[in-house]
Amino acid sequence: MPDNIIESRITGPTGAIVTAEALIASRFTARYVDVTGQSRALANLAGMRRARQRGRGVEFDEVRAYAAGDDVRAIDWRVTARSGSPHTKLFHEDREQPILVAADLRASMKFGSTQCFKSVMAAHIGAIALWSGLQAGERIGGAVLGDNTLHDTRPKRSQHAVLSMIGGLMSEGHPGGNLQGADKTMGDLLHQLERIARPSARVFLISDFHDLFEADYLLPLRRLVRKTQIIAIAISDVLEAELPKAGFYAVTDGVSHSQLNTGASGVSEIYAQEYRDRQNQLSRRLRELRVPLLLVRTNQDPLRQLLTVFPAQ
Repeated sequence: MPDNIIESRITGPTGAIVTAEALIASRFTARYVDVTGQSRALANLAGMRRARQRGRGVEFDEVRAYAAGDDVRAIDWRVTARSGSPHTKLFHEDREQPILVAADLRASMKFGSTQCFKSVMAAHIGAIALWSGLQAGERIGGAVLGDNTLHDTRPKRSQHAVLSMIGGLMSEGHPGGNLQGADKTMGDLLHQLERIARPSARVFLISDFHDLFEADYLLPLRRLVRKTQIIAIAISDVLEAELPKAGFYAVTDGVSHSQLNTGASGVSEIYAQEYRDRQNQLSRRLRELRVPLLLVRTNQDPLRQLLTVFPAQ
């Protein structure tokens, strides 16, 4: 899509609160994105040489009399026994690809230093993916992870499924939260995805991934990778990558308060390097699992970022 058309659209979410109006309005943005497609860019993000269709299979169609050249492995022995003559099963290719959005909106996502909170960006991208999937005629659904709750929507080819997901995103998209009081983890989200995702699904896993690689979460992630196509979207903020200019800053995690001196010798360099190391580890581990990773910051236009991987067909 030409740059002037992109720039004529809403450039992205703003603020600290997830609103129904913004997520419903994203259905118009979704017309320019095809989240069901395969692209060279998507394959490159996953570390693959070429794009591949994953999870597509066959579904039973009908039984008819066996004909010379039919695959003997498809013979329906029950019908053959009843009728006294050989019959074979016919199948048609299953082209359905449910689109699931798994959004992490826990306390660590309630942060942003410029245009919007990470939670708001995650909700906005998730809504675009849902609307795009519905417009492509696919079943859509997913799950929203909060600090103490987990909302899920079973995949359906229905606008009500999108609105159900939007309800979950709004419920968990308000500022606040307490990391010390949270009892939900990335593992809870992955286990729920295992329950609702069919083998042909494409899953958009949206988070800051601050705890993805804890040992307990790797096993369900590996199982999901084997049966679905996961696309990871990592949301970050510029202040997580680099400290602000030298000075004294008051900081809090919602419970305790402290003061940070960004002018201290070496502090900014160490901080920036630790961020790069975390991002490199995330990218490396996901590539080992052949999971594409798309990086989005809170001051970027989500439509422009999505178009690099999911251009409209």
